[in-house]
Amino acid sequence: MNASTLCAVFFFATLAPLLQAKPKSWPQWRGPDASGHAFEGNFPKHWSLDKNVLWKANIPGRGHSSAVHENGLVWITTAIETPASAEERAERLKENEGLATVNVLSEVSLRALRIDPQSGKVLLNVEVIRKRQPQWVHNLNSYASPSPLIEDGRLYLHFGAYGNVCLDAENGELLWKNNQPELWVMHENGPGSSPILWENLMIFHLDGSDRQSVVALFKDSGKLAWQTERSGEMRENPQFQKSYSTPIIHTMNQKPVLLSCGADWAYGYDPRTGEELWKIKYGILGFSNVSRPIVGHGMFYISTCFMKAEIHAYRYEGLDTPELVWKMTKGAPKMPSPLLVGKELYVMNDGGILSCVDAITGELQWRERVGGEFSSSPTFANGLLYFSDRAGKTTVIRPGKELEVIAENRMGSPHMASITPYRNSFLLRSEEGLYRIGVSKE
Repeated sequence: MNASTLCAVFFFATLAPLLQAKPKSWPQWRGPDASGHAFEGNFPKHWSLDKNVLWKANIPGRGHSSAVHENGLVWITTAIETPASAEERAERLKENEGLATVNVLSEVSLRALRIDPQSGKVLLNVEVIRKRQPQWVHNLNSYASPSPLIEDGRLYLHFGAYGNVCLDAENGELLWKNNQPELWVMHENGPGSSPILWENLMIFHLDGSDRQSVVALFKDSGKLAWQTERSGEMRENPQFQKSYSTPIIHTMNQKPVLLSCGADWAYGYDPRTGEELWKIKYGILGFSNVSRPIVGHGMFYISTCFMKAEIHAYRYEGLDTPELVWKMTKGAPKMPSPLLVGKELYVMNDGGILSCVDAITGELQWRERVGGEFSSSPTFANGLLYFSDRAGKTTVIRPGKELEVIAENRMGSPHMASITPYRNSFLLRSEEGLYRIGVSKE
């Protein structure tokens, strides 16, 4: 072996661990392309409180956001709650025209936490917003439900009407904050929609019972770039006008389109300007949307959510306005998002019924009861489907022409957040904390 060959071998031997050490990122809720598909990895199939738990991070406060990470920087949000007195609760709820099953606070502290991925230690605990007498939230929601975004060393935070913040993802330094009055809405059940990043913009929904719009901020400064009011005719009851869905951006007919679900309507917008390109009426009552759209096969798939949910599949290729191809009127979710694997669409509804549907034709392949109650959205990893429920159980299922359960993993505490893949492991948030689940930390 000559000297040049030895140098090359030494160079690549030195470089290989560095390349291997840089993990693939999970910058937003449901992953880089919002599909719920994990990157390649040797992810665990089996775990419990005493098996394959690499660490547990004790997260102060409450939150349902999912963790995000980039280059080993792991962040999650939480809310430190100060409950209202019985007297204050009773007085404030005199104005409540929605559901009675709500949590009322005297004060809330909204925070971002940086977590050490090797130990679970909380490295930074940054308060970004403090609010006296915040709006109440539904008992199935939290004040820190929108998941953050991480990109190029910056962490972007959205807390609904309470405001938007950008931090340095390394040291937690505040880079900008925007809580201007024009971005205030009445959520009724608390903030739920997560933000997205596209080019130089941070985009999010503000669909309250009083006002409904889509908003873009310049991500370098936090200043308002555009705000587009919803144009679809709304129901008279304000409770039927709110929504909590998260948008996606997809190239449709060679142009980027912001696909956005609001109450009673699905919209397409130009993400650069906020110009409305088209809108489609569901044809049934659809509001409090939580489930996120997904795209594939020249089509997109949405759930109309509350009251009686339906799955609608629309074709957009070659069309100025997408057209309905098929719909599923039974077993649709109000909160969990669908999962597209190949030509099969997997749909877990809130009551634990899993449907497998031909994504092209809408033909039902099978429908089985898995059991449990679900709020979080599923993940596809290791060629398997992972569904986490409100009782703390994650059911692992092999995709195919019939139901095949691989494992049922119980942690004993509700899973409201979706799974975040990290290296060859999962970051799994429960009401008890954040767990790293895996066989090894590599």
